[in-house]
Amino acid sequence: MAEHGRDVWNYAFFLTRNRHAADDVSQDVFLQAFLHIASFRGQSSMRTWLFSIARNKAANYRKSAFIRKVTLVDFLYPVVSEKSAEEQYMNQAFTDSIWELVLKLPPKYREVLVLDARYDMPLTEISLLLGVTVGTVKSRLHRARSKMKAYLGEAERDE
Repeated sequence: MAEHGRDVWNYAFFLTRNRHAADDVSQDVFLQAFLHIASFRGQSSMRTWLFSIARNKAANYRKSAFIRKVTLVDFLYPVVSEKSAEEQYMNQAFTDSIWELVLKLPPKYREVLVLDARYDMPLTEISLLLGVTVGTVKSRLHRARSKMKAYLGEAERDE
């Protein structure tokens, strides 16, 4: 948990887009991993195994009747930083604009892009996690990058 806890939580947050749900999912992931560590076959890295559990738990969370009927409000906590308010705003605005573009991608492209760019996961592990071939991962990653390039081009023209 010390080694992969932050990555699992971030991935759960990416999948659920909710802090409380990410807390619940990541907690369930490590509980599930603890209970079933004997079934870990070592065909992938520990992080890939944990991510696959997180992916399944997040899918179950999204399918649950409670989540479909109730929307929880997230509270934003201020981030303590030594940067000026203007610099913080500009950095956050840039990050937000990139994430808006990433979130415009279809889920199958968005997921491979995040796993590759954010988590630096090898293509073989991404294919194991998603249950698709390496060729499919390469194709999705290429299409995701192409779409992002097109989105960035559109954003530059709009400015």
